[in-house]
Amino acid sequence: MRRNATLFVAISLLSGFGSSAMSLVAGIWILDLTGSPGRAALAGLCVYAPTLAGPWLGALVDRVPRRPLVVAANLALAATLPSLLAVRGPDQVWLIYAVAAAYGVSYLLIDAGETALLPAALPAAELGHVNGWRSSAQEGMKLVAPLAGAGLYAWQGGHLVALVSAAVPILVAALYLALRLTAPPAGTTPGRPPKGVRAGLTALLGHPVLRVCVALAAVAIAMSGFTTAAGYAIVIDDLGLPATFLGVLLSAQGGGSIVAGAVVGRLIARRGPLAVAAAGTALFAASCLVRCVPWWPAVLAASVAAGAGLVSALVAAVTAVQTQTPDALLGRVGATANMVMFGPIALANPLGAAAVGWGGRPPLVAAALACLGACALAYRTATAPVTARA
Repeated sequence: MRRNATLFVAISLLSGFGSSAMSLVAGIWILDLTGSPGRAALAGLCVYAPTLAGPWLGALVDRVPRRPLVVAANLALAATLPSLLAVRGPDQVWLIYAVAAAYGVSYLLIDAGETALLPAALPAAELGHVNGWRSSAQEGMKLVAPLAGAGLYAWQGGHLVALVSAAVPILVAALYLALRLTAPPAGTTPGRPPKGVRAGLTALLGHPVLRVCVALAAVAIAMSGFTTAAGYAIVIDDLGLPATFLGVLLSAQGGGSIVAGAVVGRLIARRGPLAVAAAGTALFAASCLVRCVPWWPAVLAASVAAGAGLVSALVAAVTAVQTQTPDALLGRVGATANMVMFGPIALANPLGAAAVGWGGRPPLVAAALACLGACALAYRTATAPVTARA
């Protein structure tokens, strides 16, 4: 089992490097070709838009063998990336958008497939630990890969980055083939598997712990998007610091995420995913309030806490999906959970940008209240059965 855990962490490292490097370069490339920041930002939209199709793609994961599916998705992505070699000017920018959309679809298929594969490769007691290590690996790559991608782009342009990124999913596919899976995987339930896309949503909503963990992560992630513009306002307007200080804050947030990923599995094993998800959401709420303090060390510390809180909530939700869902529904529930957790950020970002018109602090306070309200509801859900029995 340790071999499988090592392979999953290696997969996360490689995938995180390829996706992070290409995501940054895609926007820079479009900006250089068109001179339009708006068109450059559309690359990110192309990546996130397929999230809305999560339940349908998750149903595909439940209908076909999962390991061949994630291998095929990686190889298809590797075959798509070399098409960027044809990009020579503004007329070929649509190819960058198409590859960004391909990344979005592959993320969904691979995430849902990996969510279903993990219980087949590891004991249930180890899932929280490995999910935390994978999160640390991914966050670590977010610190390294953008710099590497930007360096390669400055050296030889986007074509070299595309070729390097194309090699990564080939290596990832090979690592998936090296996994040793059990049969039947953990969580398998007898009987005919439920059909239809709604089965995943029904399973997600029907399990109290699973429902609340995913909802907590969704609120925390949405509020992180809602407060993005507020972060700019706090640094520039309230602290009077240059915009480059945001890079320091992002690195601090990444450091908090890495540390949290290393320990969150232990916390889940001791306290359960619901308690950890609530604690992570509350920690993010606290970070929003501390960011209102007009002192840069406090804002820096708040960034570390924000990274730790977000990762704790996310890992707890993913672990709850893996341990509380029947195997026949893992693909649909995993993809639906991803849609619920990451879909709202597309709306939260522009709302936060509008709210910052009142200053940086009001959106941060509103985000903290939303997160604390979600924690209060989670506590009510957790104590309801005890009260009923009393």
